[in-house]
Amino acid sequence: MSSPSKRREMDLMKLMMSDYKVEMINDGMQEFYVEFNGPKDSPYHGGVWKIRVELPDAYPYKSPSIGFVNKIYHPNVDEMSGSVCLDVINQTWSPMFDLVNVFEVFLPQLLLYPNPSDPLNGEAAALMMRDRTVYEQRVKEYCEKYAKPEDIGAVGEEKSSDEELSEDEFAASDDEEIAGKPDP
Repeated sequence: MSSPSKRREMDLMKLMMSDYKVEMINDGMQEFYVEFNGPKDSPYHGGVWKIRVELPDAYPYKSPSIGFVNKIYHPNVDEMSGSVCLDVINQTWSPMFDLVNVFEVFLPQLLLYPNPSDPLNGEAAALMMRDRTVYEQRVKEYCEKYAKPEDIGAVGEEKSSDEELSEDEFAASDDEEIAGKPDP
């Protein structure tokens, strides 16, 4: 096995072991989707995006191609294609980086610190510079409209095994729907 394919396999496994939901697109390990949650302390918090990742043959020497599948309102993400404008991925990529860096550092940083002076979405950049409050409201509207778990094909947010339902959540769970409706 050649070194780049071994590294690709290792990075993908490391990403999966880091509790990211990864969905392979085909039989190879070069194209897949990753479920990405908006970072806390940002207007993107609560949003869930499906990120398409394509690894070039020369990965890790060449950067992965990253794109948002469901819509996001951000100065550095093209609203139609989902393409990401991020220097560390597009220009300054290094084989020292791996896929976990992309999802734990680079994308959260992009959402926490947008760069309106280098936009792919000019409207979002202009609004951010003109009125930050209205910009953040628009971000939240997009999260509500396009970035819910059901928007990426997830059934619902999964609870980790160390969390239990609160009394309110337990009471709110709809047992009737599971068991079916009673006969008239």
